[in-house]
Amino acid sequence: MGTKNYVQLSAMMFLQFFIWGAWFVTLGTYLAANGFSGSEIGSAYLMNNIGAIISPFFIGLIADRFFSAEKVMAILHLLGGAVLYFVSDMTTAGSIIAGLLLYNACYMPTLALVNTISFNLMDSPATQFPKVRVWGTLGWIVAGLVISFVLSGMSENVESTSIPMKMAAIASILMGLFSLSLPNTPPQKTGEKVTLRDILGLDALALLKDKSFAAFALCSLLISIPLAFYYAFANLYLNELGMEDAVAKMSLGQVSETLFMLLMPFFFKRLGVKWMLLVGMLAWVVRYALFSFADMNSFVWMLYAGIILHGVCYDFFFVTGQIYVDKKADVTIRASAQGFISLLTYGVGLAIGSSLSGVVVDAFTQDGVKDWGAIWLTPCLFAIIVAVFFAMVFKESEEDSTENGRQLAPES
Repeated sequence: MGTKNYVQLSAMMFLQFFIWGAWFVTLGTYLAANGFSGSEIGSAYLMNNIGAIISPFFIGLIADRFFSAEKVMAILHLLGGAVLYFVSDMTTAGSIIAGLLLYNACYMPTLALVNTISFNLMDSPATQFPKVRVWGTLGWIVAGLVISFVLSGMSENVESTSIPMKMAAIASILMGLFSLSLPNTPPQKTGEKVTLRDILGLDALALLKDKSFAAFALCSLLISIPLAFYYAFANLYLNELGMEDAVAKMSLGQVSETLFMLLMPFFFKRLGVKWMLLVGMLAWVVRYALFSFADMNSFVWMLYAGIILHGVCYDFFFVTGQIYVDKKADVTIRASAQGFISLLTYGVGLAIGSSLSGVVVDAFTQDGVKDWGAIWLTPCLFAIIVAVFFAMVFKESEEDSTENGRQLAPES
């Protein structure tokens, strides 16, 4: 991979996650400011998860078989940018939720497309991809900084406005135009028969005969449920507590994610798979316990600690989980196995969590006042149950604890 390709791919990753970070973090705060209930906010975030469930069908049935990846990505980002801009001016719950469904149906498939384009240009993906993917995390961080320190001049509390959505829409259109300049990445499965089993990664179901892998798969789904609480309501929570520039301070979570990604080989060799996964689960317990007791006075440190724990929460469970799947799956079904776990986590688990989080917020809201302590204790207790179950059922083999050198990239 030459310097030109590295620059192109890095810019592509930066824009890809800048777009997501620009609207996703502040959406709940914006909707709450316009009188939306917790359930309606949860439903809005659910559209992102439905987009993740739809994505494999789109990629498997269309993008992988008929069109070059960069052209498909250009069309999806141009269309998605236009849709998101119109959504930013909508005012009713039904129209916004429907618009976000259409937008996420455009955006979520592009997450796979940027990876496809990257791998197509790389000689050694294991060493080159992380150097490109880290620019995506930086894009997410910069989006938060721009909202807090640049767009803040446009509104007193920009996080409660639709301005971040408009910024994301404009960035999406720029990404669509930029995609047209990327090197050609032809369809990879032209002429091949693609089945529903292939798309959903159902070949990996054979791995569920292993009791420990089955426990891992179930816990991957379950631990994604409390994860959705953070995505949907953390920014609203911090704003209601009175934290200034909350979205910028939340980007400390992505900084932490990058740092712990670099430290993962060190921890992996010393802790092994089971303890890495368990520490990741327990980090969610600690994070939500901190949030439930925090305030903006003497316990403000709890807020920052909870944000910074994102690196442990995500990397130790989800990235370690990718490594574990890579070890357990035969090379012939490795892609299917990774796709199956992604469907359980980013699709089903987060979808349940998005819906449930809104119900919980409404249940602990009276006369417009939210009992954030009780709200955060709910996913905290849920995560404890999942962690205890995992600790009791999952058994680590000697092969699982041997690091095989595969290097994986972080997600935001």
